[in-house]
Order: sequence, then C-alpha cells, then structure tokens
Amino acid sequence: MGEHPSPGPAVAACAEAERIEELEPEAEERPPPAPEDHWKVLFDQFDPGKTGYISTGKFRSLLESHSSKLDPHKREVLLALADSQANGQICYQDFVNLMSNKRSNSFRQAILQGNRRLCSKALLEEKGLNLSQRLIRHVAYETLPREIDRKWYYDSYTCCPPPWFMITVTLLEVAFFLYNGVSLDQFVLQVTHPRYLKNSLVYHPQLRAQAWRYLTYIFMHAGIEHLGLNVVLQLLVGVPLEMVHGATRIGLVYVAGVVAGSLAVSVADMTAPVVGSSGGVYALVSAHLANIVMNWSGMKCQFKLLRMAVALICMSMEFGRAVWLRFHPSAYPPCPHPSFVAHLGGVAVGITLGVVVLRNYEQRLQDQSLWWIFVAMYTVFVLFAVFWNIFAYTLLDLKLPPPP
Repeated sequence: MGEHPSPGPAVAACAEAERIEELEPEAEERPPPAPEDHWKVLFDQFDPGKTGYISTGKFRSLLESHSSKLDPHKREVLLALADSQANGQICYQDFVNLMSNKRSNSFRQAILQGNRRLCSKALLEEKGLNLSQRLIRHVAYETLPREIDRKWYYDSYTCCPPPWFMITVTLLEVAFFLYNGVSLDQFVLQVTHPRYLKNSLVYHPQLRAQAWRYLTYIFMHAGIEHLGLNVVLQLLVGVPLEMVHGATRIGLVYVAGVVAGSLAVSVADMTAPVVGSSGGVYALVSAHLANIVMNWSGMKCQFKLLRMAVALICMSMEFGRAVWLRFHPSAYPPCPHPSFVAHLGGVAVGITLGVVVLRNYEQRLQDQSLWWIFVAMYTVFVLFAVFWNIFAYTLLDLKLPPPP
C-alpha cells in the first residue's frame, strides 16, 4: 500500500541504455593534444585579441618561463628570430614552424636578417660527443654553410630514414657489374666485349624508342675503373648530401642528371651508346662543389681547397678517360665506344637544379623563383630532346650503327 510498482524489464533496459548513452561521451578517451596545441595555448595568453602576433618582449618572457622545455640550440634560434623583427612583433606561424621542425621561407629570411650574433659556442667547440654525434656534426660542416643550419641539422637529425637511396643505387650498380663480369668473363674494360652492348639496360641509338634505356644505362659500366670512381664519389659525396637534404631531393637531382645525360648524348653525339652513372654522379658533385664556392667563407670543412682540387682532378681524369675511350678504335665497328657527353649533361643539371636544392636546406623549393626557372629550362630541354629523337634522325638521314 502506497508502494509504486517496480518497472518492467523492458522499461528498465531502456532506462539503462539511456544512461549508457549519456555516459559514453565522457567515457571515451580523448586523443592526446598535438605538441603545437600546448604552445598555442601559451601563445594565446599573450595574444588575447587572437591577432596571431605578440610583442618581442612578451615572446622573450614566454621563452624564459619555458626554457627548460626547449633545446638550447632551438632557443637560440627563437631569440635570433625575436631580435630580427624590426616591427617588434612575432608571428605565431613562424613560431609553430620552428617548434614543429618546419621552417618557412619567411622564417629563414628573419634569421638571415637578424641583428644579433648567437652568443653560444659553435658546434665544433662542443665536447663529450659520442661517435654518432661526431659523425652528424662532421656531415653538417661538410655540407652546410651557415652555423644556424648546422645547429638545426645536428638537433633534428634522427637517421630515420637512413640514406637509403644512394646506398641502394650503389649496391645495384656493383651487383650488375659483378653479374656482367662473370657472364662475360671480363672485368677490365667490359665495354670491349662483343656481347656487352646486347644487354637490355644499355642506351643504344638504334633502340632509343625503348624509353627505359634512358635511365637504366646507369647500371652498366665500361669497366672496373669506371665503376670504382663513380661508386667512391656516390658514397663520399652523395651519402652525406642525402643525410642532410633527404632522399627525395638528392634522388631528384641524381635522376635528373641521369636523364639529362642520356638525352644530351642523343642530341649531341647521336651515333654513340651510353653506359655508366656519371650523369647522376657529376650532377651531385658539381652541385656540391658549386655550393662550396658560392659559400666559401661559410663552409668550415677541413682542407676544403685541397679536397676541391682532388675532386676536380678525379673528375677530370674520369672525363678524360671517357673522351679517350669514345675516340679509340672500336672493338666492334661500326658502332663506336660509349659517349662522354652524359658527363656534361650531369654537370649542367648540377649547377642549375642541384645548386638551388643544396642552397635551400629545409626550405620549400616551390617558394624559390629560381627553382621554377631552372625547372622550366629542364622541361624545355627534355621536350626538345624528345622531339629531336622523334624527327631529327630521319630528317638528317643519319647513318646509325646496326642494333646489337
């Protein structure tokens, strides 16, 4: 009497389901905030109007109050950024770019125009580094002309991914050379063997319609001396460059040099075949040497003048060998020995596209007007060479050597 009847099972189940639905949003695990969200909250404390800018004084206060969470080198870069702002304001986007390891072109310009010298010691003066840290520091001084970039690279490099592109290409070149050496029973001047040009990887003017040959010729070398120098240059120059600039950029320069080399041969030395990776190697080495010359005072690599002289002598000797071999009586007339023009095509790519890549460490290439100029020039050359290969051989009524 006076007691309410208990609800039925169906009503109780509906009520329980409603309570579960109400609790589910609270029970869900929220994803951890992104690292930049933490800095956004701190930045907004000094920017109540949400303008995206705060004064350099407030910015320094922010750095001082959270200096324990910042790498010392990164803190120095932030202070240099603050000192470079003539208008006395810091842009939040530049701040985020730095904290997320993505530097915009505007950030680089702010650093380069800074009025303050970084007061801390240079990387070379730091002590107590282990072997891997010394290696990273060595690579930084070998390839980067500015101390601010060297510190940035030293702080951010993780060896993930490793320099896989140059190592993979080198291993493939060695593997193909050993395979051909065993199958031809010849390792010195393989190019003189009668069956050498029958390989489907070699570029041959009679087989120029097989487009893959404009690239795959890099896996065939004239002999062990040809392979040896290219491998040494790829490992000594290409691997450090890839560690700094990444596989995408260095691979782009390398492949562009390779394709430009074979196309240059098809235009300027129309009757000759092409072998070897010299187009890609010369693109990387010439870009690196040009970058050193253009930033001579900033490059701190040891014995740079002597090493440049040695590199130029080695490149000249290899080029001289290629010229001699090209005009040496062929072992299988009427087809001449491989052309040397691919070397020149690689150099042309290196001192244009390659230099722009190496001069813009961690900067977006699409923001560089010079990059687009050289890309347009390269595209025009490729299109010209393609049409030349389609029409010029017929119009000139050129007598080509028979196919292998």
